[in-house]
Amino acid sequence: MGRVLNLVHKLKQSPDQEVRLLLLGLDNAGKTTLLKQLAGEDISHITPTQGFNIKSVQSDGFRLNVWDIGGQRKIRPYWRNYFENTDVLIYVIDSSDGKRFEETSLELTELLEEEELVGVPLLIFANKQDLVTAMPASELAESLNLHTIRDRMWQVQACSAVTVEGLQDGMTWVCRNIKFRKR
Repeated sequence: MGRVLNLVHKLKQSPDQEVRLLLLGLDNAGKTTLLKQLAGEDISHITPTQGFNIKSVQSDGFRLNVWDIGGQRKIRPYWRNYFENTDVLIYVIDSSDGKRFEETSLELTELLEEEELVGVPLLIFANKQDLVTAMPASELAESLNLHTIRDRMWQVQACSAVTVEGLQDGMTWVCRNIKFRKR
């Protein structure tokens, strides 16, 4: 009996591996809705993020510390303050807002050129797939020239933060492709 209790005690002491996820994208892409859904929180009253939100989510033996940074134009220059020790970059795109594809493409390109994010796995959530005007994830990947990315693992995941469709698939990809950087 003592051995079993010892084993149970050791298992309780071994915490999940902590992982830092950076959640970025233009304003109104659905980042906070996505984060609240992952945390199992109510999404009925979401306001634009003026700074950042942090939530810890358990998934596949990992403790995912998700940093949701506001995407308004005036906030984007401050994104770089959050790059350090990022294990996975999650970039959320409103796939129903074709007028902003060029802007989101430019922001993503700049992020991928940042020295502190070199080699960090990239998950792109092609959000708002529940809307009829949404561009399919495969077309979005093509329009963003993602096939040219060679310095990191990457994935485009169709999703709807409102209906949660595709969120779990994306997070499963994250947990399979985490790169622990030397700190």
